[in-house]
Amino acid sequence: MKEADLDREAHVEIKVVGKSGQISLGKSYAGKTFRLQRRYDGTIVLTAVVMVSESQLWTLQEPHRSRIERGLAWAERTAPVETDLDRLLKAHPSQRRRKRARAR
Repeated sequence: MKEADLDREAHVEIKVVGKSGQISLGKSYAGKTFRLQRRYDGTIVLTAVVMVSESQLWTLQEPHRSRIERGLAWAERTAPVETDLDRLLKAHPSQRRRKRARAR
């Protein structure tokens, strides 16, 4: 993308840092998380980011990501159908619920 294209898309504002060291970005940014990058030339770049917990990070890695995307695509194009539980149990009798042993 050329610099002229970036200028056309950008909205420039002047903000004043208050005595407490804060600036207001406006209510549309309330509650969002940003990455703050301080550059050597003195410019500051704020980039909106989304945080992903480590326990959910696997969903963004292959092969899980592709499988999830395929599953979501399948769910979009496939109408839900009620499961006939009796038929399902007859087809797979070994999967019937077993009684659990008592904990001692």
